[in-house]
Amino acid sequence: MRTDPIVLGIAFGYLALLFVIAAWGDRRAEQGRSIIGSPTVYALSIAVYCTAWTFYGSVGRAAEGGPSFLLIYLGPTLAMLTSPFIIRKMVRIARTQRITSIADFLSARYGKSVEVGVLVAIIALIGITPYIALQLKAITLSHAVLMNYPQAPELRMAEESFWNDKSFWVALVLAVFIILFGTRHLDASERHEGMVAAIAFESLIKLVAFLCVGLFTVFVIFNGPGDLLATARQTDDLTRLLSLDAVPGGAVGWVGTLVMAFLAFLTLPRQFQILVVENVDETHLKRASWLFPLYLFAINIFVIPIALAGLLIADAGQDPDSFVLTLPLSAGLEGLPLLVFIGGLSAATGMVIVETIAMSTMVSNQLIMPLLLRSKRLHLNNRRDLSGWLLGIRRIAIVLILLLGYLYHALLGDAYSLVTIGLVSFAAAAQFAPALLLGLYWRGATRQGAIVGLIAGFTLWCYTLLIPGFAQSGWLDADFIERGLMGLEWLRPYALFGLENWDIYSHSLLWSLLANTGLLIGVSLFSQSSRLEQTQAALFTEAQHSSLVYRSLWQGRTTQGELRTLLGRYLGTSATQRILMTDEGDHGNEHPVAPETIARAEQALAGALGNASARVLIHSVVQGEALDLEAVLRILDTTSQTLEYNRRLEQKSRELARIGEELRSANERLRELDRLKDEFVAMVSHELRTPLTSIRAFAEILRDNRELPDDKREHFLDVVVWESQRLSRLIEEILDLARLESGRLTLNPQPLDLVTLTQRSIDTLQHVQNDRGVTLTVDIATDSSPVIGDPDRLEQVIINLVDNAGKFADEQSPQVHLTLTRHKDRFRLSVEDNGIGIAPEERERVFEKFHQIHQPGASHSQAQGRPRGSGLGLPISRGIVAHLGGRLWVEDAPTLGGACLVMELPEAPAQPRQHEDAR
Repeated sequence: MRTDPIVLGIAFGYLALLFVIAAWGDRRAEQGRSIIGSPTVYALSIAVYCTAWTFYGSVGRAAEGGPSFLLIYLGPTLAMLTSPFIIRKMVRIARTQRITSIADFLSARYGKSVEVGVLVAIIALIGITPYIALQLKAITLSHAVLMNYPQAPELRMAEESFWNDKSFWVALVLAVFIILFGTRHLDASERHEGMVAAIAFESLIKLVAFLCVGLFTVFVIFNGPGDLLATARQTDDLTRLLSLDAVPGGAVGWVGTLVMAFLAFLTLPRQFQILVVENVDETHLKRASWLFPLYLFAINIFVIPIALAGLLIADAGQDPDSFVLTLPLSAGLEGLPLLVFIGGLSAATGMVIVETIAMSTMVSNQLIMPLLLRSKRLHLNNRRDLSGWLLGIRRIAIVLILLLGYLYHALLGDAYSLVTIGLVSFAAAAQFAPALLLGLYWRGATRQGAIVGLIAGFTLWCYTLLIPGFAQSGWLDADFIERGLMGLEWLRPYALFGLENWDIYSHSLLWSLLANTGLLIGVSLFSQSSRLEQTQAALFTEAQHSSLVYRSLWQGRTTQGELRTLLGRYLGTSATQRILMTDEGDHGNEHPVAPETIARAEQALAGALGNASARVLIHSVVQGEALDLEAVLRILDTTSQTLEYNRRLEQKSRELARIGEELRSANERLRELDRLKDEFVAMVSHELRTPLTSIRAFAEILRDNRELPDDKREHFLDVVVWESQRLSRLIEEILDLARLESGRLTLNPQPLDLVTLTQRSIDTLQHVQNDRGVTLTVDIATDSSPVIGDPDRLEQVIINLVDNAGKFADEQSPQVHLTLTRHKDRFRLSVEDNGIGIAPEERERVFEKFHQIHQPGASHSQAQGRPRGSGLGLPISRGIVAHLGGRLWVEDAPTLGGACLVMELPEAPAQPRQHEDAR
């Protein structure tokens, strides 16, 4: 049974589990066995994007706007597809310049400007606070639904004390957790490995919980997706919900929401923290680019089914944001609702943890530190160690940020749905996109342009989204929404400059980004940037080389004592010793410090205090200036030339390797040809020697035995004549083969009838086959077969095929079958025997010179006694057929079961008819 102590105990137990995972991750990091070195863990940590808005609010948005919720996830999918061009460059810059937050990133890009950092931090604080309030609202609402279902959830009344509000205590508990694991080290650019491990674990929990609800809804409450859709189609309103017409704002709403999600994914402080600051290896982006979109697909696959089921089953007036929880509750389940509650808790706490760490870093480094450094009353220069004090500031900032989120939730949160609050924050974060993206690729973007653009965009966001929200909540007069500021209708916040019938988010995004981008470009074109701005612009736009030059950007001088005092004051003794430890060792206080050490010290201070504050502190002890733009560009040009030279060397090396491989292949072919030549010579010698030996032996017998009987003498003379003919044929075949291989074989192509030629060849062979006892059958299935060929050579081929078939037919009852048929636009002549056939691996080798077939099933007489010929007939026959545009191959005999040699020749083109002259 669900009771408040049990539910709270499970919730605190889950937070304790996160505590243990985070501690384990930090301990492994200290041992040098990082758990976040896995690209899978990195991809899962990026899923912090899926907050309570995803877990609860996506179903609520689907219940109102149909498939429009998908745009919130198509934007990040598109952003991950562009990660090789945008996110990888951001990661390289952040690693090189020890970036701690998106405010620090933009501050560093625009000349390490304090003003830019302050402005970005303020916009983020105002714009993201509603998003933190959203998570607190989700936790409170889900707990209230879980405890009070089926009654309406009991939320805190406005007149009640905040001490009785669970959201307040949730905020304080999260603050303690974040302080313990988000501010253990002063260097904010160092990875929060324990936190990232806990976030990756939470991503799995919320995915499993949501999938369980989806499977339960589709396959338990309903009998599969078909049953659910069929039931939904019976209601007109639900049928409309499934169509694209339900998307708020139509096509404009689609495009606006997609662009807003794409930009917000890159600029939300928590996403920048995970994507860029917490990245340990840029190659992890390769797997994350497909694994994270796959995660988004999985966690959204059941959104529409749950929304449809909720609208079909839920009571009228029930908040669609709670359908994920009320559906299993309506079925009377106990375990699944608790799992859903933990999943929603994971989604909300994950976002709050990362967002608060990112925001506290910005508040500390961009707002508090510049004020402290300029304050003369605090006498910071007289303090020896401020590192503990700085950590305290960051921890206080965490508590204040969460209390600010709670305050927004308590005052305004109940007036909006989860999705509405989230989209407001998305539009605010999108204001960082012009300065970020243009700053990455356009060296001409200046600090003045960035400041003016950010102020203009933020002002229009406030006027078109934030202030109307306060008015709708009753805190301001709502009259100006309908009538416009000072009664001017063209200043209506939801129809600015007369642009009506747009959804409020696309409307706000258009005007704010238009002003932001336009002023950034316009002011940059007509403003002069400082030397430091130009230097930083070069380093950002040429980020692929910046890591090679950053260490030598300083040409000023300072002593080791002054630098040690500065670093010790803000970073502590141990960190200072690591920074000042060089290859030359630790020298006296008056020893000058190398430029590389100064750059390393600035990087360390930037990781702790931000780039702008680090710049101010280094200036206080270093005499001189950093390298100007020309020096940086010279280094970059030299680096570019070196890289280009290396690229060309690699290209030449690959080309030489390819040529070497080709030479090795050619050498292997030459060796093979040389081996074949040797085999050819040996075979020719053997084939020629056999008849010559017989001729010589019988000739010597005839010469030395003059008294031989006449019948013996006649027999020996017949053998000499027969072997002489055999020798002549062999020599002729060798010459034909040589002509074929050299391309000098002369053919006399002419139109002829293959039927007539075949019959003539059969007549020539008939008596020879009869003498051998071979049964020769002929099946000619066409009356005429017009082809182009040399009649003598084609007859030689046909005779050779039939003769070979007779030699290799069955020894007891040899049979040969010849078939001539039409096959499409060709004529096919097949000669098959009833022998043992030719194995598939031997079928191409029979066309090699002097190749003799050795079948494993052949009898001794077949292997030894049957004459096999020279082994040149088939190679010559294939060459002749190929010269005539045909083919010759071996296949299984379809009728007799042995081997089948098939010759195919193209049909001769039709001859023009000869018309008789007029009589």
